[in-house]
Amino acid sequence: MKITKREIGFVAGILVALIVWFAPLPGIEGNAKLMLAFTLMTVIWWALQIAQNGYTAGVLLALMCIFQLDEPAEIFYAWTGTTMWLVIGAYLIANAVKTSGLGERIAYNYMLRFVTGFKSIIIGIFVLTAILSLLIPHPWPRAFLIMAVMAVIIQSSGISKADAVKIGFAVFAASVPCSLIFITGDAVINPLAASYAGGADFITWLKVMGVPAIIMSLITLLLFLLLYRPEKDYTVDKEAIRGKLADMGKMTGVEIKTIIWVVIAIVLWFTESIHGIDIGWVTFAVGMLMSMPIIGDLNAAKDWSAVPIHVLVFLTAAMAIGHVGADTGMNAWIASFMPTSVPDNMFIIAAIIVALSFVIHMLLGSVIAVMGVAVPAILAFAEPLGIDPMAATMICYMAVAAHYLFPFQHLNTLVGASPDTGNYTQKETLKIGIALIPVLFIVGWIMVAWFSIIGLV
Repeated sequence: MKITKREIGFVAGILVALIVWFAPLPGIEGNAKLMLAFTLMTVIWWALQIAQNGYTAGVLLALMCIFQLDEPAEIFYAWTGTTMWLVIGAYLIANAVKTSGLGERIAYNYMLRFVTGFKSIIIGIFVLTAILSLLIPHPWPRAFLIMAVMAVIIQSSGISKADAVKIGFAVFAASVPCSLIFITGDAVINPLAASYAGGADFITWLKVMGVPAIIMSLITLLLFLLLYRPEKDYTVDKEAIRGKLADMGKMTGVEIKTIIWVVIAIVLWFTESIHGIDIGWVTFAVGMLMSMPIIGDLNAAKDWSAVPIHVLVFLTAAMAIGHVGADTGMNAWIASFMPTSVPDNMFIIAAIIVALSFVIHMLLGSVIAVMGVAVPAILAFAEPLGIDPMAATMICYMAVAAHYLFPFQHLNTLVGASPDTGNYTQKETLKIGIALIPVLFIVGWIMVAWFSIIGLV
């Protein structure tokens, strides 16, 4: 019987947990040591993709409860706040925008007006991704929708297979930095990142991350245009796009209702400081009200399947790692290995945070896994230096959430690396991934400068 990577990863995770538990590690014992063993085992399972991440996350949650590493209320604290409810609402909103046809109509209209050739196709992908991140609060539905539009352009404009792969990769590459502009750009991971620093509303996130994320998106776009040149010039077949729009007909009542609810959500997101209703409750309420008769009928009973339970279990475990890790003392022990003496210069500190985050990301290969392990340690390292937790967290998050070398190192690129989606391989991702490594440090320094302007550091 052939042994697979999944089986090797499963056994490796268990062996690492046993080694950690029985090894004489100075400075850590009891629940903290057990938490470290379980966390490393889970991170290895996540990184090697031994099973769907919801199952591996569920094992971790079960072990935390069975071995009483913390009170159940602390282990499952993610559900007592708004993060999980925001995720549920975001998936339902995204489903309504997609199934109503609104997102597709917006994409076709943009392409019809602003796209003429290969360069403008790539630029259009990035612009559309940023625009739709306000309407569809999850990167995968956005990418799949834009990819469907690109398929029409590729087929009708005679674009070669090699250049079609570049366009496919652009769709999923754009979703990486553009998803960081708004907290709802990735309603799963962005709120998780913010939770490590005490949470953030829509405006706070936009204030802190908006400018750095836009800069990162622009740099990624410029690098893409430089590194992935077309084999020849193309002319986009506008008639094919007009045909698709004609097939859709006039805007339907369902689309109009969807627009109204999305506008309501966006207005409430932007005005949270005025009305005081948390972004999570706003998103959840809109997602629920979209199903009501007369005012909605946009989501039916079957559309609950658009909310993947494995993502909710996964997020619960990811947030529990940092929370229970702090309660048991695991985070403090990990932080003891961080540099204890650094120059009193925020630019140097930022470079250290970026470097550590990058190395851990390369080792673990998962944004969520890195956030669970690296952020608590970096926060413990930054606290004695008087660094605002939000500043330290966001610099770390940018270093791991805006970068990848291989498709599996970012879920946004992983879902596109198959023949029926983006059709690209690690050959394409490596080219831009290597080029983006020095950019991580540059953007880290830009973030320090920006944080000083807004008074965060």
